[in-house]
Amino acid sequence: MANSTTTAVKALTPGPPGRSSPEGSQVLSKKKLQDLVREIDPNEQLDEDVEEMLLQIADDFIESVVTAACQLARHRKSNTLEVKDVQLHLERQWNMWIPGYGSDEIRPFKKACTTEAHKQRMALIRKTTKK
Repeated sequence: MANSTTTAVKALTPGPPGRSSPEGSQVLSKKKLQDLVREIDPNEQLDEDVEEMLLQIADDFIESVVTAACQLARHRKSNTLEVKDVQLHLERQWNMWIPGYGSDEIRPFKKACTTEAHKQRMALIRKTTKK
């Protein structure tokens, strides 16, 4: 990928997941969280404990994604964390695809594999509904 976005990483070994990060290093601040809540419902107000929990969940999620993406970059024998590492982890582990980053190819829809038992049940349902 010639035009892929890359981010240099000093060390591909982030700290342990779940640790409390200082206020300055949080990606999502309380103000941003409140703005998001107001965007959804202007009358909604979160408790202080709920805000703290949501901020911690967001930090833990970001930290786990970055850790896994760093492991993928290390597996590629690279010292650079690339968008494709994060994309691969989000797609495989969280079934998330972030549009606008990486390749512009159309994502193929994966049709669920139907078992023989399911086909038989569906045939029986169709047969009984025709009567």
